[in-house]
Amino acid sequence: MVPIPNVSGDNNVVKRLLVVEDDCDIVGLIRHALRSDGCQNIEVVGSGQAVLESIGNDPPDAIIRDLNLPDVNGFEVGRIGRSRAQGGEIPIIVVTACQSEADRVLALDLGADDYVTKPFSLIELVARVRADGEVRSPGVYRGKHLNADFAVIAISVDGQPIRLTRREFGLLHYLVPNRNRVLTRWQLIHRVWRGVDEIDARTVTVHVGRLRAKLGKAGEQIDILFGVGYRFVEGQS
Repeated sequence: MVPIPNVSGDNNVVKRLLVVEDDCDIVGLIRHALRSDGCQNIEVVGSGQAVLESIGNDPPDAIIRDLNLPDVNGFEVGRIGRSRAQGGEIPIIVVTACQSEADRVLALDLGADDYVTKPFSLIELVARVRADGEVRSPGVYRGKHLNADFAVIAISVDGQPIRLTRREFGLLHYLVPNRNRVLTRWQLIHRVWRGVDEIDARTVTVHVGRLRAKLGKAGEQIDILFGVGYRFVEGQS
């Protein structure tokens, strides 16, 4: 089996992973990749009913799931799973052969935080599991200009406290743990404005612009990739 580079060291915040997949070959690859990245507690289930029972008994740190399950549709698992999870904060990553934009948007609408289409890169999957797990973990960020303690909602730039709106804080809380990774507008909409209808790309643009302005020099770390999305760049400025 091809060795998987450890992209995160041995401090992966995802310690218990639930994999919802009925293809044994894919399960083997995922298990090998995530164990190489430090996640040793991996539970594998092959049905929608089994994942719902597992979430209810002992919620995992993250879920990787296929959309096409034998007894319960994968979309339904995402919707019910989030409602049963404590606090609704378990990152859900969809692995699917569905490549249409409509399917991807529907997956996000029904609770997925991220998605990877088959065939997929194992290195990419490991990186996404780790990134989504870090988003769940409050954490602290200390940069040249920006200091952020997400657990207590304390943001400062060059030692000066910064007041952010709930959406601005939500954007920062998603961008910073995913630093150096491009996030699309759709990902930001479905993560930060979850459950709110009729949010368009312009709304995201306005809020990101206001966030960058409030952060001053630290705001320069938020890259705008026109037509693609946004990225918080580590070490910039």
